[in-house]
Amino acid sequence: MLEFWFEFASTYSYPVAMTVGEQAEALGVEIRWRPFLLGPIFADHGMNDSPFNLNPTKGAYMWRDLERLCEDEQLRWRKPSAFPRNGLLAARVAYALQESEAIESFVQAVYVANFVDDLDISMPDVLFDCLPPELEDPELALEDAMSDATKNGLRVQTERAKTLGLFGAPSFTVGEELFWGGDRLKQALTLAAESAG
Repeated sequence: MLEFWFEFASTYSYPVAMTVGEQAEALGVEIRWRPFLLGPIFADHGMNDSPFNLNPTKGAYMWRDLERLCEDEQLRWRKPSAFPRNGLLAARVAYALQESEAIESFVQAVYVANFVDDLDISMPDVLFDCLPPELEDPELALEDAMSDATKNGLRVQTERAKTLGLFGAPSFTVGEELFWGGDRLKQALTLAAESAG
C-alpha cells in the first residue's frame, strides 16, 4: 500500500495526482490519498510563503519545469494568476472524502480548477463544482468539511506527516519509507508492489 501525500497549493502534486491512480493500478498497488497542509511545516522552518516565491530564480525554473512535465504527460496547464492559492477548505473536503471512492475524482478536479482553469479553489462554489456526480449528497460533503471532526482530523494528519519526516509535496510513504517528489513515484510504487507480493 502506498500513501500519496499531496497539498493543493503544490504545483508538482498536480501532474502526480492526474497519473498516480493509473500507474498504481497497473502494478496492483493500493493507494491511500492523504491531504495535508504544508503551511505549518514551512512555518516550523521559518518560512511564511512558498519556497518558489521566496526564491524567484527557483520559482521561474519551477514554472518552466512544470510546463515541460505537463507537456510530457499530455496534461492541460495554465500558470495560475495567484500562487499559492488557499487550499485549506479543499484539503478539508479531501480529508472528509479520503476513504471514499470519490477522492481521486475530487482531487483531480480541484487541481484542474487551480492549474488549468485558474479558479480560486478557496471558494465553496468552486469546490462544489469539483465534487464528483457519484456522491449522493454533495452539499453534505461540504458540510462535513466544516465539522470540528474533519478540521481536527486534518490537523492530526498534518502532524503525522511531520512525524513521518515530510517536508514537501508530493510525497509518498510505503510503511516508514519516505519518497519525495514526482520523480520518486516509480521507486515508491515498486517498493509498494514488492511489499504487497
